[in-house]
This record gives sequence, structure tokens and C-alpha cells, in this order.
Amino acid sequence: MTKNGISYRDAGVDIDAGNALVERIKPAAAATARSGVMDALGGFGALFDPKAAGYDDPVLVAATDGVGTKLRIAIDTGHLDGIGQDLVAMCVNDLVCQGAEPLFFLDYFATGKLSVDEGTRVVESIARGCKEAGCALIGGETAEMPGMYHDGDFDLAGFAVGAMQRGTALPANVAAGDVLLGLGSDGVHSNGYSLVRKVAEHAGLGWEDAAPFADASLGQALLMPTRLYVRPALAAIRAGGVHALAHVTGGGVTENLPRVLPRGLGAEIDLDSWSLPPVFKWLAEAGGIGQDEILKTFNSGIGMILAVAEDRAKALADLLGDAGERVYPIGKVVSCEGVTYGGTLA
Repeated sequence: MTKNGISYRDAGVDIDAGNALVERIKPAAAATARSGVMDALGGFGALFDPKAAGYDDPVLVAATDGVGTKLRIAIDTGHLDGIGQDLVAMCVNDLVCQGAEPLFFLDYFATGKLSVDEGTRVVESIARGCKEAGCALIGGETAEMPGMYHDGDFDLAGFAVGAMQRGTALPANVAAGDVLLGLGSDGVHSNGYSLVRKVAEHAGLGWEDAAPFADASLGQALLMPTRLYVRPALAAIRAGGVHALAHVTGGGVTENLPRVLPRGLGAEIDLDSWSLPPVFKWLAEAGGIGQDEILKTFNSGIGMILAVAEDRAKALADLLGDAGERVYPIGKVVSCEGVTYGGTLA
């Protein structure tokens, strides 16, 4: 209590801690600076100049997302140093599917009781993800809301803006016969974790127990960050021959691939063209989950799909492979709506 009554700190909000967090994260945000950024953190709004970023006639593209219940595992284990990449990747991987280059990112960090150290770790991981994706972290919001979150809990959301030159939007020119190139995922990424957590509970495993599918604790293995596909995907787009990209998130290949295919077209997928990563084999076995459910819930080892002109498929596969991606020709576009599967996930 203050001499004049109850203070904001008495109510559970520490303004000084919020200010301390802003000071701590300024170097991380500054490290993401790129052409087009017009000011530093601290204003009421963040400014960005698309012309300075090289766009004469830009069309802006926006995407927003969160981390989902994967965040529950990060909070429970204290392994926070990769969760920011998940937040960034879920937004910027979507942007590149439209043919857009991510330009800038803003985050929203909400908690019941602000820990400056934990907040710094989270925002620094967001900044690392932004830097890898080539976009600037130019603003955000930290909200301390006692009574809205249990002690130690927090939530994350993000917002990314990208740009493309007018007339270059994807998907475009998708046609029957296009080759589908799948890019390998780095595990479960950031969707399906309500089912993942249910499987772990069903198997009687805690987050600190050894993972049955990796040389790490279960929590650490499941917190492998979502892969950032931005730079290789943009390089492929600029090389020519890319007609569409699909970021494989919630809904898996089954629901995400049709989103970029025109009416009247579908896809044939050869499940024998890649190997199911160990984490998905464990989920299937421990949870008794069938192939159809795996395919429509998880990425199943394919985090991004490109539909490319048949005569450009080899060159683009080589380009993506040289950029460090695991590339699998997984099927083709066909004159029949929906996704059909041949072979078996194994």
C-alpha cells in the first residue's frame, strides 16, 4: 500500500519490470535491422518504408499466428530458447506461400507475472527467428495481467508483414503435371500438440523422461523449433518455375495442399517417397493413431510443399538441396480435386 492508497504494483503489475524488459531486448531487436526499418523500439507505432526495401509497386501481405499448446511444454520444462522461432516461423512460412518476402514482425507477450529473465529469453528467441527469416523485429507488446494467467504462465502471438511486387502473387499457373516437391520438417513443428500431450499422458511419460524416439528428454525432443523455409523458398521462387507453395501445419498435407490448388485440380501423393520421422512413428504407435489421422493432423515429415513446372523440377530440387533442405519429389498435380495417397507411411 502507498500513502495515498493501492498502487499498480500492489495490484500485481510491475511497470519497472516491463521497462527493464524493453531495455534488455533492445540489442536483440536491433540485430534484426534490415533495409526499410525507420525507427527503433519505443514509439507508439513502428515505421517501415517498403521503397527503401527495394519495392517500387508493393503489395503487402500479412499473417498472424501463435504457438499453440506446444507452449505448455515449454513453460512446464523451462526450455524457452526455441519457442520464439516457432512463433516467427508460423507467420513467415505462411507469407512466403503467397510469394511475399517477410519484412517485419511484431510480437505480443502476455503473462500473469512478468519475469524479466524469462521474457528476455523468449523475445531473444523471437529475434533469432526474425534474423534467420530476414525480417526485422520492429515492435511488440508485453502485457502483465494478474488474474488472467496462472503464476508462471504466459502466451505468445505474432504478426508479420511481407511484400511482393504487384503481379507476382502465388499461387499462379498451377497445372496438371506439376511436380510436388516436399521439404523435410524438423519434427512436429507447432501444431497437433493437444494430441501430442494426450499421447504422452496415455503412455505414462513425463517431459523429463527419456524420449522413446530421440537422444534427449521427451520435452526437449518435442520442443524442436519449427523450421524456417523463407530464404530457400524465396530463392526458388526467384529462380522461376514455382507455381505454388503450401505450408503444412494443422490439417497436415490433406487439408493444406488443396488450399493452393485451383478448382478442378488435386494431388496424388506417394507416401513411399519419404520416410516417416521417428517422432511420428512413436505418436502413431503409442497413441494407436491411424495413417489417415496422422496425415490430417501432423506434417508427417513434410513441412512445406512446392508445386513446380515439370521441366524445372530437377533444377529447383538441386537449388533447394544446396540451400540445406531435404527435398523429396512426393507426387504431382492431377485433374481431379482432393488429395489421394498411394503407398504407406513408414
